[in-house]
Amino acid sequence: PAMSLPLGVILAGGQARRMGGRDKPLLALGGVPLLAHVAARLANQTAGLIISANGDPARFAAYGLTVIADASPGQGPLAGVLAGLTRAEALGHRSIVTAPADTPFLPRDLVRGLRMAAYAHDSAFAYAEGRLGPGAYVPHPVCALWPVTARPMLEAALADGRRAVGPALEAAGAARIAFSAAPRDPFFNINTPEDLARAEDMLERS
Repeated sequence: PAMSLPLGVILAGGQARRMGGRDKPLLALGGVPLLAHVAARLANQTAGLIISANGDPARFAAYGLTVIADASPGQGPLAGVLAGLTRAEALGHRSIVTAPADTPFLPRDLVRGLRMAAYAHDSAFAYAEGRLGPGAYVPHPVCALWPVTARPMLEAALADGRRAVGPALEAAGAARIAFSAAPRDPFFNINTPEDLARAEDMLERS
């Protein structure tokens, strides 16, 4: 049933300093905003989508998605995860899947893989396999499945000044699931104008 699928939370709270401070989720890739690419990848995998972002929510009005702000802005993506968990719990969802707004090539089976990996663990996060050579793994802790029961732990971590996502997943006993980085890394994220140009090239080749 749809309600057992996780709520999708697109994390759109980054500062985009290397993009000259421009609003990165709204940068165009192939004539379409990055956020729209991510939403299209996640829409069929989740029970619904929300955007986690601070600042004026009106800039995302075109997407017709609920925009939620962090309880304490400036604490990084973990605060966005917490905001997502809080909203999901209020809506009656048991879990969320998070992904950053600058990863336009997310796996189309991301949620299925995370749910399978989390079966005995409640939480899981993604790894890219092979991008740095055979057998080499690159963790992507912001692409993760979180149960709403993790909320108190995240609240405690942030109150304690612990903002890193990876250690929070470790503390939650998260499983990990590998996704192949061939022929392209599905977690390729866009931080610089050079990255955006590379993504355009990847999009054309696909």
